[in-house]
Amino acid sequence: MLRRLPHSLRRALLSSASTPRVRAQIPSPNHSPPYALLPRWRRCASAASSSAPPQPPLPPSSPPQGPSRSGGGPNVSSLNPAEVAKFAAIAETWWDANGPFKPLHLMNPTRLSFIRSTLCRHFGRDPYSSKPLEGLKVIDVGCGGGILSEPLARLGATVTAIDAVDKNIKIASIHAASDPTTASIEYCCATAEELVKEKRQFDAVISLEVIEHVANPLEFCESLSALIVPNGATVVSTINRSMRAYATAIVAAEYILNWLPKGTHEWSKLVTPEELALMLQKASVSVQEMAGFVYNPLSGEWSLSDDISVNYIAFGIKKSETPSTNDTEARLS
Repeated sequence: MLRRLPHSLRRALLSSASTPRVRAQIPSPNHSPPYALLPRWRRCASAASSSAPPQPPLPPSSPPQGPSRSGGGPNVSSLNPAEVAKFAAIAETWWDANGPFKPLHLMNPTRLSFIRSTLCRHFGRDPYSSKPLEGLKVIDVGCGGGILSEPLARLGATVTAIDAVDKNIKIASIHAASDPTTASIEYCCATAEELVKEKRQFDAVISLEVIEHVANPLEFCESLSALIVPNGATVVSTINRSMRAYATAIVAAEYILNWLPKGTHEWSKLVTPEELALMLQKASVSVQEMAGFVYNPLSGEWSLSDDISVNYIAFGIKKSETPSTNDTEARLS
């Protein structure tokens, strides 16, 4: 089930332009978050349903980026070699459905359902056709082993998939080559910023479970936006920075249940829905829809929900080119 942008989030975004930039800190179990929130967003972010069952977090699809350099922007990127090595060490397990990436394999059909529905609605496609994304140029940023890139290609999209771990790209390429329906995927060991330098652009930019691992989320959103054609689409998913997410995605998953290696996620680096929507808005992308992911421990399946307190996914549209002076004057007259 898809949900439109929550009313509280929509109100916060619509009033952000006229709201004083009061800086407020979110309480953290360890240390302060990397950026501040307006009080109304803090109230929105703290609302979480306590009745829904705990849900395992998603392992990251791409290694975190290293510290950003001064004078940054969409053309700046530096990677942390230690983090690259950490993700490279488990690269062989991408296509092991019972390995470290099992949660992603279980969630993939649900993620794909959201992507298919939103992209088809935006581009005027029939979501029930065999190749609803045919003719669309799509990039999967932080593709890992290609477990999302391949079904996108089977839906007809012309797919470019990038990841900063060379080992991931090699494994993804080998796996895709074994199937004629996915052999055409263009895999590259690169960052979004590198493709921005090449002036590459796509109809849709997808980045799942990556933004919580980058050094500067706003610069990352600017890079994603630079890769989108005007009126193109983007889909981003991540983990909410809420106390419920801290309890389930870090304490339970990493330290009690051992679903993920300890230290995979840092709570203060997680991004709330309000922050994500605002960062995308600053990058000229307007968030239109948002949905949460809920895990059913009895069936072992994920489903879409309006509960965005832990895992969530957002769909946005890049604003068209800046209108000319004449157009602006005509609207004001």
